[in-house]
Amino acid sequence: PGWIAPPARALIDAAQGFLLGTDLDVDRIEGIEPADVACVLERRGMRRQLVQGMILVSMASGESSPLQARAVERFAEELGVETPALRALHHLASQDLLLYRLCVLRNGHMPDMLRAEYAKHGLTGLAKAVFGIGGYGEDPEMAARYFALESLPDETLGKHLWRHYRDNGFSVPGERGSFPEVGVYHDLSHVISGYNATPEGETLVGAFIAGYRWRRPDHGLFTLLYALGDFGVEGRPLPSGSRGGVVGKVARQFFEAIERGTALSIDLSDGWDFRPYLDQPLDEVRALLGVPDKDEGGHRWDYA
Repeated sequence: PGWIAPPARALIDAAQGFLLGTDLDVDRIEGIEPADVACVLERRGMRRQLVQGMILVSMASGESSPLQARAVERFAEELGVETPALRALHHLASQDLLLYRLCVLRNGHMPDMLRAEYAKHGLTGLAKAVFGIGGYGEDPEMAARYFALESLPDETLGKHLWRHYRDNGFSVPGERGSFPEVGVYHDLSHVISGYNATPEGETLVGAFIAGYRWRRPDHGLFTLLYALGDFGVEGRPLPSGSRGGVVGKVARQFFEAIERGTALSIDLSDGWDFRPYLDQPLDEVRALLGVPDKDEGGHRWDYA
């Protein structure tokens, strides 16, 4: 086997330990051909998960060679797996970063948010949301509802959400430069999952969100790719984050976050009405949603 970049190696080691309970020396494992895998891996879901895992590992270092991308494509072809993420991997390997970004954005959560905004508020509301992101619009009435969260008791979901906004210097929905209100599920996911807004926390909350978006056509894969491209890998394949490369540091927690998200009873990004829960204790909301506890806490990426 060839050289494996440290972040990719960390993901491989974490995957086999967390998912399989093994501790094999990857360097001593002989290579395997796609046809051999196809003979022993018959379930379609398992085949899809294997290809998705190969794509994630290929992207974990922030770059992928054309040779590596072709190897993943060969396995996908033999296993009968089709996914737009293969195009994303090809674009990244070819250094076509604009096409890579467009592919990730087109197939991920952003179109869902824009469609939800349009369905809820029409074309005018969609335009206001887009202009708001660019810093050209505001909605004082909406913002006032979020400012009111400050007066809630400390243990409530709403008060924790308020702290998330203010402690990190984020604009609340309705303020100039804020994200559309249909994207509040992302901020609530920080609070509910307990992952903060450090690069590590952003990477893990992306994994958590991908977990509860498993019913989507992409099974949450593009949410994972967005999380990696935003903060998780070196080189900033996506322009919105900072140069991160943290996924190797939180590899085990990355898989734990996916599993925790998968355990949720609903998809928080699919029109979930969070307002009735804002005045309820955070612990009770977590219990209602079925959020598992972390295996361990006290890291720099955990909310206290």
